Amino acid sequence: MFEHRHEPLLPRRLFLHRIRRSAVGFLGVIAGSLALGTVGYRMAAGLPWVDAVLNAAMILTGMGPVDRMTTTTGKLFSAGYALFSGVAFLSSVGVLAAPVVHRFLHRFHLDRDTAAADG
Repeated sequence: MFEHRHEPLLPRRLFLHRIRRSAVGFLGVIAGSLALGTVGYRMAAGLPWVDAVLNAAMILTGMGPVDRMTTTTGKLFSAGYALFSGVAFLSSVGVLAAPVVHRFLHRFHLDRDTAAADG
């Protein structure tokens, strides 16, 4: 997916395209997760739509629930969604950061290889 360390650094235009692609993937995962949580809170806990969105957003970002779950179904959904959200959010942040981290490390290796060749 990314260039090998012996390949030249990707031109800025293609790098920005890579970042855009990662951002679209990030936003897709977050939007899908938020939609899943909203519908789940609406169906499992019987929350109104606005409260369901609020609860889903707060759980997804790691802030914690807003409304108290009173039904067993709502509590089980909330527990499962919290576990899912932790993995989904952290994974999507990794996808978003990967091009920048890769470019930094790639440039570091190119500088190191150039210095080794010179000296």
